[in-house]
Amino acid sequence: MAQSTTDIVILGGGHNGLVCAFYLARAGLKVTVLERRGVVGGAAVTEEFHPGFRNSTASYTVSLLNPRVIADMELARHGLRVVERRAANFLPFDDGRYLLTGEGRTQAEVAKFSTRDAERLPEYEARLETVAAILRDLILTTPPNVVEGGWLAALPEMLKAASLGRRVSGLGLAAQRDLLDLFAKSAGDWLDGWFESDPIKALFGFDSVVGNYASPYTPGSAYVLLHHVFGEVNGKKGAWGHAIGGMGAITQAMAAACAEQGVDIRLDASVAEVLTEKGRAVGAVTEAGDVIRARAVVSNLHPRLLFNRLVDPAVVPADFTERMSRYASGSGTFRMNLALSELPRFTALPGAGDHLTAGIIIAPNLAYMDRAYAEARLNGWSSKPIVEMLIPSTLDDSLAPTGQHVASLFCQHVAPDLADEHRDTVADLMIETVEALAPGFKASVVGRLALGPRDLERRFGLISGDIFHGRLTLDQLFSARPVLGHADHRMPVPGLYLCGSGAHPGGGVTGAPGHNAARAILRDVRPR
Repeated sequence: MAQSTTDIVILGGGHNGLVCAFYLARAGLKVTVLERRGVVGGAAVTEEFHPGFRNSTASYTVSLLNPRVIADMELARHGLRVVERRAANFLPFDDGRYLLTGEGRTQAEVAKFSTRDAERLPEYEARLETVAAILRDLILTTPPNVVEGGWLAALPEMLKAASLGRRVSGLGLAAQRDLLDLFAKSAGDWLDGWFESDPIKALFGFDSVVGNYASPYTPGSAYVLLHHVFGEVNGKKGAWGHAIGGMGAITQAMAAACAEQGVDIRLDASVAEVLTEKGRAVGAVTEAGDVIRARAVVSNLHPRLLFNRLVDPAVVPADFTERMSRYASGSGTFRMNLALSELPRFTALPGAGDHLTAGIIIAPNLAYMDRAYAEARLNGWSSKPIVEMLIPSTLDDSLAPTGQHVASLFCQHVAPDLADEHRDTVADLMIETVEALAPGFKASVVGRLALGPRDLERRFGLISGDIFHGRLTLDQLFSARPVLGHADHRMPVPGLYLCGSGAHPGGGVTGAPGHNAARAILRDVRPR
């Protein structure tokens, strides 16, 4: 047992915890980060999963990482290099046709299936970008917070809401209607109103079920689609890319930036308890019994993990505790890494090419996605799952031995409580799903790591495998994330803050919650 004192103790060394630590330390505060695992980075890590083969273990692709965070932390100087895919997405179909999208390609490719859809595509993208631009503006803005204490306490939040109202009203009526549709409608209804052909609707509809245990026809799924389009790569809006060295390259660069500011990062330091005195958070106690006293405690953990396991319920208001028990968390995600002896050969487009650098989506239409969700709810997993496969070694030869490759499979849908005993059965099914479109793929698999929702929870603290730290539904977004009245990162226990994906703007490797939390904390905790 040891005792130490710091200004800020941060629970969890995932990317948002590191971002928050950086800004606090840069402002002059003494910061200690406690990470349960033996590697920093949370779900954004690169690890060897088969001898000689390394890959991003959980999060696996780059777009949403905020440009201001990248610039402020000087991540490029600390070794981060992100390259764009040479094609955006590749959708092979079992009838031998395919859709290959990307800069300069998409409209002509869509025209193979529908001239009308190809003609509508520029207007669709322009109107979606108008709404996405508003969302980008709000990413690094703390939402208006519902407060108690009369008009004087509420005045700053009222002014913030008025500012937001002016931004939205400046959109024009058509864009305001699009904004309402994208927050309230299902992705399926939104896309059916725009397009007639299945491939283009499948391309956009896939984003609505990523990490979302839902049908593309579930109300609110249009927002999940929108959440995935506000990113950029190297200044190119809406693009997706690969971090050379895997996602761990991002968090290793962040850790280096933190170290430069004097942040103390402690690995293998699992937290057992948030220390409270007289109803206030005053530090943390590790599983080893070490006590770290602090002026403020900042959690990068899933909100339910924080309040259900680490905070004394006696100091938490009963209504908050009740609502946190109902905080919706659960993803239909099944994550796999594969070691490959060779590249896959798709029947629709044989041989090597730009399509193998793309996000390879196996889900031919919205009805297929809808059935996958329904079957998973009924049977625990879908016999015809949704699969996105990336082969990052086509862009990064540091991940696999010469001539061999690694593949990331991000698969939907399995039940969030899928039993461990079904893991290998489901993993085999995912490989067979790719095999059906790329004969010989199964024989090329020489090693694999399969992680179901329970594995993701045990390894990364993602409750029920939820990659967003809580579902992105209207009752858990913006001013209501994680709970109405606490959108300003200040939790109901004085001295306790939330900096993880359970805060606005939600999940994805953005760094935004960490950035925004640091701003709130610095208003309350001044450097000595």
